[in-house]
Amino acid sequence: MNKELAELLPEGLSLTDDGNGLTLTDGELALRGDFSPMLRRVRPANLGGETLIKAARFRNLPSSEGLTAVDATAGLGEDSFLLAAYGFRVTLFEYNAVIAALLEDALKRALADAALAPIAERMTLICGDSIEGLKKLEEAPDIVLLDPMFPGRKKSGLIKKKFQLLQKLEAPCGTEEELLQAAISAGPRRIIIKRPEKGPYLAGIKPSYSVDGSTVRYDCILPPIKQK
Repeated sequence: MNKELAELLPEGLSLTDDGNGLTLTDGELALRGDFSPMLRRVRPANLGGETLIKAARFRNLPSSEGLTAVDATAGLGEDSFLLAAYGFRVTLFEYNAVIAALLEDALKRALADAALAPIAERMTLICGDSIEGLKKLEEAPDIVLLDPMFPGRKKSGLIKKKFQLLQKLEAPCGTEEELLQAAISAGPRRIIIKRPEKGPYLAGIKPSYSVDGSTVRYDCILPPIKQK
């Protein structure tokens, strides 16, 4: 682990690499980015049933091959992996350098795995602020995906315990309006916002429609297309 990353870790957390991948740990819980458990979910028979894919699908198009997506709050990249499996070319923004390092390590291992590589090849990671990055995109993406953490979100009931480690690294989003406006300014055909099933709308903005899952919902906003 390089010195810069070590200095960014809160007290009690460490990064280790045992040769099988970069791991974040507090001595009890451990977290490693890994796309291999998602292979079952991305099988053709299963992928179309994913709630995110239902929200991302353009019904007037036969497939998503050649379409582009920006995951503005990438985390460990699982939602991006689903989109890439469905055919999108995905740009992932992750501003926290430690989380980005875990994601980069997971992508490197995926690219070396014959079963995962065709999907991982469609994913490009940028370690940086997505609010600024969205403003500087050369072309409007088809989709912008947002999944920020919020102070009122009760994550313990929605995610595995080990993902609580991420919450020690990444503070809840305090710039809801700015994040949403940056997504709108990028001129996508659709903005998809991942929310807890009964969570409030992002920045209080009512979506065009929502796609509900068992524990989460995807709020979809259809902004005007950016003029080129």
